[in-house]
Amino acid sequence: MKHNTPPPYLLLDSGNCKKLEQVGEYRIIRPALNAFWQPTLPAAEWDRADAEFKRESGGGGGIWNWKKKRPPEEWTVTWGDIALRIKPTHFGHLGFFAEQAVNWQWLRDCIGQMGQHPRTLNLFAYSGGATLAMADAGAEATHLDASNGIIEWAKKNQALAPSLAGKIRWICDDAMKFAAREQRRGSKYNGIVLDPPSFGRGAQGQVWKIEEGIRSLLENCRAILDTKHPYFILLSCHSQGFSPISLGRCLAEVFPEDTEFLQAGEMVVPEAGGKRQLPAGIYARIFKK
Repeated sequence: MKHNTPPPYLLLDSGNCKKLEQVGEYRIIRPALNAFWQPTLPAAEWDRADAEFKRESGGGGGIWNWKKKRPPEEWTVTWGDIALRIKPTHFGHLGFFAEQAVNWQWLRDCIGQMGQHPRTLNLFAYSGGATLAMADAGAEATHLDASNGIIEWAKKNQALAPSLAGKIRWICDDAMKFAAREQRRGSKYNGIVLDPPSFGRGAQGQVWKIEEGIRSLLENCRAILDTKHPYFILLSCHSQGFSPISLGRCLAEVFPEDTEFLQAGEMVVPEAGGKRQLPAGIYARIFKK
């Protein structure tokens, strides 16, 4: 899936608990609370930023301060061979997580070894980077998120790849409820991707806490995985208190017979120049051929 028109995303530098990013034609600064080191680039390069996002005290949101030029409501970049719509949010997000690009490539590699058109499911799918990667690799991908607005955002990303038109099934639903219904229907998938939030509330006020619900969620996923044929499961998170080892143990507990295929590690974003990386989350995954 090649896109030559949109400019790329780049992580230019990090340090002092911030990161300097080139997002298409805009240079921005956002928090990176684990970047305890000193920046590599001189201060003059950071001063060239068009905007900086600063968190407000006492809440998860914040304010974008545009210094030189205000961007359009949306613009487009490429990252991990995927074209993406960018829209800065009140929470400092852009509409994708750059650290997931390594997982997108892993998904392509898995699907390339699984035969024609495996059925895959992306839970908590957000703006669809993993969904697009799987569909582009030949999967029959289902994209599920609890927010209609986020699904519309993902559809805009799909529209940037005309070759994928009609190849993705879009569902707005609660992940746990959907997985339970699919189990009752006898539906099976050859691969499942999930990036659950740390905390959330459902439409009926139900509370999700990852440390309390992760086991049940993984058991529901196992119930709808076709483990009699090649399959994969990819679990990632950005939650405090979890490490690659702990996330891997959560997955191994539900798939004890497949621990030899288990991989776990940090998701990172390479800085321009390729010599340094910014850690940004963790993953645990299994691919059984």
